[in-house]
Amino acid sequence: MTTRTLILLRHAKAETPGDFDDFDRALTERGGSDADAAGAWLADERLHPDLVLCSPAKRTRQTWQNAAIALFQGRSARPAPEVHYEESLYLGRGGEVFALLQALPDNIRTVLVVGHNPTMSEVSALLLPDDQYSGTVVEMRTSGIAVHTGEKPWAEAQPGAMRLTRSHTARG
Repeated sequence: MTTRTLILLRHAKAETPGDFDDFDRALTERGGSDADAAGAWLADERLHPDLVLCSPAKRTRQTWQNAAIALFQGRSARPAPEVHYEESLYLGRGGEVFALLQALPDNIRTVLVVGHNPTMSEVSALLLPDDQYSGTVVEMRTSGIAVHTGEKPWAEAQPGAMRLTRSHTARG
């Protein structure tokens, strides 16, 4: 069996909504530092995605860009993964994330999803198998990372299908 790894990353700290559209909110200075720390943690944990699915909002794109620099800088000869900016990750919920996962080809072993709350927390909680789910709410903070693994093909990604193996909140 092939182990599949799903890394959920909630975007880093963003500007407070103001006179501009939510979609265009940028990372704060702290957010940029936390996103760097997220990438460094992924590198230290040897979690290198084959594919990145990212919300197209400015703060999620910046989170991935900062994390990618830290993830690949001087640490790996691996090529950077392909990145797909998925509209459904901006306003979508768990169902949209599961649909994206179910459409992945089987040759993808590790996928990183960079998105927003409450969706990232919701998906992480839904993925937990019954023996791991304690009825508590999963709440991913900004720059929160949840790593889930499972043996089933992506086409069978569904609630209860992947164990939470690691979690971390990155702070720079």
